Amino acid sequence: MSVLEAILLGIVQGLTEFLPISSTGHLTLAGKFMNLISEDHPEQWTAFIAVIQLGTMLAVLVYFWKDLINIIKDFVLDNIVKPVKYSEQKINSKLGWLIIFGTIPVVIIGLAFKDAIEGALTKNLYVIAASLIVLALILALAEKIAKFKKDIGNITAIDSIIIGIAQAISLIPGSSRSGTTITAGLFVGLNREAAARFSFLLSVPAVLASGVLQLYEALKFIDQSMAVNIVVATVVSGISGYLAIDFLLKYLKKNTTFLFVYYRIVLGIFILILLLNNIIQP
Repeated sequence: MSVLEAILLGIVQGLTEFLPISSTGHLTLAGKFMNLISEDHPEQWTAFIAVIQLGTMLAVLVYFWKDLINIIKDFVLDNIVKPVKYSEQKINSKLGWLIIFGTIPVVIIGLAFKDAIEGALTKNLYVIAASLIVLALILALAEKIAKFKKDIGNITAIDSIIIGIAQAISLIPGSSRSGTTITAGLFVGLNREAAARFSFLLSVPAVLASGVLQLYEALKFIDQSMAVNIVVATVVSGISGYLAIDFLLKYLKKNTTFLFVYYRIVLGIFILILLLNNIIQP
């Protein structure tokens, strides 16, 4: 892998992690085109991806650092220092609980199906193409029937669990974590910006925990020759991820998600065409 390829992969990771278009799908496709996914040593590619994802995790922490500090501060105050009933807690304190409720499904499903998630299907482009198309259609349905009335302060515990289940579904490659959670947010009545904002906040514990675990497991496959490329790709993914978050939140204030619906369908069909013509292998 060259430094230029590392930069390109960092940009792809950063942009596609937060836009509802699947980072796994784009990175797998990019890796196939660049001949970077070795059939003999696929663990090196997996390790590389695991590390650069930490760059996008840092992007969330930097972008939402004020929100996260306020959530932690009010959560501790309302539940530990001076405990009050949930109904009487501040919005930020309630958000802390909602993030916890929403994280439970992905923890349970992630641990229960860890081997399947990390198995052969993870990089299978047929699975990725199908997920891109099917989840695009579900997002389109959400756009058609959603009420868009709720702001982030109106999310209920049930809403957060439903969105959390959607986050667990995103473990299927090609579905997109932000895509499934934003879709679920629309189904429970959130406006588009609120759905995206809660999606990003909800990602923090799950992505941070999985990222640290994957990093620990990946260290044994990282050698000195990979170090520079990994650092470059991680920094670039953090910068592009930050820009992607900012873009999406501003975009959804005035626009629908249909741009991403059309893009997902076109990309899914494109991948299927490549596969059926043996231009790339699954």
